[in-house]
Amino acid sequence: MPLPAIQVENLSKAYQIGLKEEIPDTLAGMAKSWLKSPAANWKRLRRLNTFQENGATDESEDTLWALKDVSFDVQEGEVVGIIGRNGAGKSTLLKILSRITEPTAGRAIIRGRVSSLLEVGTGFHPELTGRENVYMNGTILGMRKKEIDRKFDEIVEFSGVEKFLDTPVKRYSSGMKVRLAFSVAAHLEPEILVVDEVLAVGDLRFQNQCLGKMNAIAHSGRTVLFVSHNMSAVKRLCHRALTLENGAVSDDGNCHEVISRYFLANQEKADIEFEISDAEGYPLRLRFLDSRGTPCTAARIHEPWSIELTFQIRAETQHVIAAVGLLTTQGTSLITYWSQPDDLSMGCYTVRFLCDLPLKSTAITFSVGLSSFEQTFYYKHEIGHFDILPISIETESFRATSAGLFHSDNQRPQIKRLSEYESLPPN
Repeated sequence: MPLPAIQVENLSKAYQIGLKEEIPDTLAGMAKSWLKSPAANWKRLRRLNTFQENGATDESEDTLWALKDVSFDVQEGEVVGIIGRNGAGKSTLLKILSRITEPTAGRAIIRGRVSSLLEVGTGFHPELTGRENVYMNGTILGMRKKEIDRKFDEIVEFSGVEKFLDTPVKRYSSGMKVRLAFSVAAHLEPEILVVDEVLAVGDLRFQNQCLGKMNAIAHSGRTVLFVSHNMSAVKRLCHRALTLENGAVSDDGNCHEVISRYFLANQEKADIEFEISDAEGYPLRLRFLDSRGTPCTAARIHEPWSIELTFQIRAETQHVIAAVGLLTTQGTSLITYWSQPDDLSMGCYTVRFLCDLPLKSTAITFSVGLSSFEQTFYYKHEIGHFDILPISIETESFRATSAGLFHSDNQRPQIKRLSEYESLPPN
C-alpha cells in the first residue's frame, strides 16, 4: 500500500498569550517591582519558547492550545474538507502543513510539492503594475518564470483585469486586487494543495469561476486539503471531511455524513439575533424550526421546516409586511415569503413561514425585510446558514426557481403580537 501524501501524527500547537499587567499602587510596591523586573522578564522570555520534553507547555491560564494531539492521514489524490467553528484550529493546522509555523509537539510528513492558498494577495506591491505583480506573486508562491510565462495569458483572462494590466495595483479596486491574486494562486500546479476559505472573493460571477476552478483541481488527481464555512462547496468538492473542535479532530468520515453530524451537534445555534436599529422597526430574532417545532440548523430532503421571525415595531405603522427570502450561498434567490399586511402599534410581533420548497441537498442563507405600503424600512441581506441534508444517500435532485413559487395572499401567514418583549420564547 502506498504511503499517505499527508501524514499527521499527534500534532499540537500551543501559544503563550499575554498576562494581565499588575500595576503597584504604592511607592514601596513600585520600587519592589522595579528591583524584581529583570528576573521576572527573564522568566517570561524563557516561558515563551520553553516546552516540556513531550512538547507540552505548562497547563496555565496564559497557554492557548490551538491544536491538541491531531492525527490523520490523507492518501494521494484524496480531497478532504476541514470544517469547524471559528477558533477550532483549522487555519493553524494548514499553516503548520504549509511550513509557515512550527508545531509544539508531534509531526507532519508531507510527500510531494505543497502550495498554499491561505491569504490571497500576500506579496502584492501597490506601486507595481498588475503585470509585474503577477510575476512577483507567482515567484513568491513557488512558480518559475517559465511557468508564469506559459500561464500568463490564462491567468490574466481568468482575472478579468486585462484592460488594467499595466496600471499600478494601488489604483485597483479591492475586488480587482483579489481577483488577480486568486488567479495567480489558482494556476499553481502542486502535488498537494492547501486551501483556506478562498471562494468568497470577488463578485458572484467570479465566485462561480473560483468554484469551477477548484472543482477542476479537485478532480485532477491532486491531493487537496480544503477549509471552508461554505458547506455547499465542501460537499461539492470533497468526498471526505474532518471536523475540528477545540483543536482536536472530533469527526472523520464521509463528507455528507460528517456535515450532517456537525449541524446536528450545533443545533443550539439555530437562532440568529439582530442589533437594535433606528428604523421604524427591526428584527429581534430569526429562528429555524423542524417539523416538531424544535429549533434546528438543518433539515433533510422532503422534510418540512419553518422560519420564525420575531421583530419590534417602534411606533404605530400601517400596512406592515414582514418578509424572509431564501438564497443559495452563491447569492441566487430561491423564494421570498411574505406575511399578510397588518396595521401594527408599538410592540413585539412574530410570524412563522412554512418552508415547503422542494430542494436538493444544498446550503441556504437568508434575507430579512420589513416594509410599510411596499416601502422597505428595514432590510438585511445574506444572514445565517441552513443546510438541506441528504436522506442517507443522495436522492433525486430537485431544481428550484423563484418563478411561480411565491405565496398567494390567502397563503400568507398572519403576524401575531407578543404581549411583552420578555415573552419571547426561551432559546
